[in-house]
Amino acid sequence: MHNFLAQLPKAELHNHLDGSLRIETILDLARKDSVKLPTFEYNDLKGLLINDENCQSLKEYFIPFDISLSVLQTEEALERTTFELLEDVHKENVKYLEIRFSPILHIKEGLSLDKIVEAVLRGKKQAEYNLGIKSGIIICGLRHNTPGQNLELANLAVRYMNKGVIAYDLAGEEFGRPALDHVKAFEYAFQHNLARTAHAGEADGAHSIYDAIYGLKANRIGHGTHLFQDADLLKYIRDEQIPLEVCLSSNLQTKAVDSLDKHPIQDYFKQGLVITLNTDSYLISGTTLTKEFELAVKHYKFDKKEIAQLTLNSFQSAFLPFDEKQDLISNAQNELKILLANHI
Repeated sequence: MHNFLAQLPKAELHNHLDGSLRIETILDLARKDSVKLPTFEYNDLKGLLINDENCQSLKEYFIPFDISLSVLQTEEALERTTFELLEDVHKENVKYLEIRFSPILHIKEGLSLDKIVEAVLRGKKQAEYNLGIKSGIIICGLRHNTPGQNLELANLAVRYMNKGVIAYDLAGEEFGRPALDHVKAFEYAFQHNLARTAHAGEADGAHSIYDAIYGLKANRIGHGTHLFQDADLLKYIRDEQIPLEVCLSSNLQTKAVDSLDKHPIQDYFKQGLVITLNTDSYLISGTTLTKEFELAVKHYKFDKKEIAQLTLNSFQSAFLPFDEKQDLISNAQNELKILLANHI
């Protein structure tokens, strides 16, 4: 099964740039830009950056981001790390990656929001040219931001529509920070035909998912772990085929679930929900997309045909123009047909 999963054509829809850096790049950028790190010893820094099952909450999960963000304050760093992330995922046969980040977290050294987005787009363009991998950028509003700040970020996202930005997101500490505080930003995205996703049902209950669907008009839901708490909402999301961006390792680390064995992914899949598998953050979650598929096999006994459906779900749920998406789906289907025939 390992070879099958390694060769699987993959797409990922939920990946945070600032959580997916190479440790050696963090060290290199810190030395170049005179950024103070807690340690310059590789293994010690690795221990500070990578979460595991001992992480106790979403708030605790966020702590390592302070380190990664400290070196992501220049155009060079943003361009380089975007390229490197796409280079890394390309090695595990990821054909399409949606990278999300919040430009407002990268202004500490005086960069404008536009310069920040343009640097990320340059890294994306270079990777697509050099490697042939396809990608899209999602700009995140943050729940702890003011509504005005998030509206500004939605404006930014709309300005870079058709230039590589494909959607707007709401991320950050969920509990006690209602999505409905940020309706204006999502209304702006909606009115300008920009796709929308939102982190919901991760550190809060199903009511948070309800607010994301009905209040923010989200096209997809990030995590959605606690959807089972509302049977009617679950049925609606199933009937409307609204995809869930599931991140198994991250859900355990943030304690969205107490253990992987208690994760509802298999129940959701069996009920006909559109489930996609994602890493959340390659570095800070200590995972890869291949490893997330391995967890799906190990803990929930997904067979090869179900794995094929999971990966197709991601291609089909991409925030891409119809023609581009159809090309990706067709190529993935052809690869899967050959792969399944060779791994009967």
